[in-house]
Amino acid sequence: MPTANVGSMHSHRDLALVTGATAGLGLEFCRQLAASGHDLVLVARDAQRLQQTADALAGEFGVVAQILPADLSDRAQLATVEARLSATEHPVTVLVNNAGFGLTPPFDANPVGDEQRHLDLLVAAPMRLAHAALQQMLARSSGTIISVASVAGYTPRGTYGAAKAWVLSFSRWANIHYRRRGVTVTAVAPGFVRTEFHQRMNARTDNIPEPLWLDAPRVVRSALRAASRGRAVVVPSLRYKIIVWFAGWLPKRLVAAGALRGR
Repeated sequence: MPTANVGSMHSHRDLALVTGATAGLGLEFCRQLAASGHDLVLVARDAQRLQQTADALAGEFGVVAQILPADLSDRAQLATVEARLSATEHPVTVLVNNAGFGLTPPFDANPVGDEQRHLDLLVAAPMRLAHAALQQMLARSSGTIISVASVAGYTPRGTYGAAKAWVLSFSRWANIHYRRRGVTVTAVAPGFVRTEFHQRMNARTDNIPEPLWLDAPRVVRSALRAASRGRAVVVPSLRYKIIVWFAGWLPKRLVAAGALRGR
């Protein structure tokens, strides 16, 4: 397991921990949170890339940016991140559950081990990290948990959609239950976002209409704004709000045959 580079942080700024922090939405969350004055703990698997990202963010925004290398699908490595989240010294005030990946083949064609790792990263990890963060957030009556879901969570779209449906359902319940105790829990459900996500899963993107693409800064701004307003779920952009509305009313067989693949 990689050695965590997480020492004492002497800043008095709020602290955000972001998973999947070196690219895409995770990196953009880091940038916008740093720009608003948050120190950072960056979590991802690649320690070298983490350090380069942390150094760049610290240099650009003048914040403390530390790294915690971990594969969140590995229970022992996940436990190191849980321990940081439950710590009461310089506590994490914002948790962003962003790490994830997709599987291109259908469920029956994937090795079950790949499906288990997929489920562990998309459901077990954010569940356990939220549970750890809540221990110190509730004690302080303050905190924010943001999880990246997807419009796929509104549609019958394999195990990815099923996992993201869990994120949506959990966030709705948790926000009702914990917001009155000072902790906001928000899920952001984007559609297709211009990140490394689809390239990493070797998925086609040339067949996706241009109007369906969102950029990462817009998605993150929507998520942070929704969390600041105490909302449980936000679907960035009017076009995807309309798609989600239709997905709730059309027969599921038609929705499953539609174009909502990936995020």
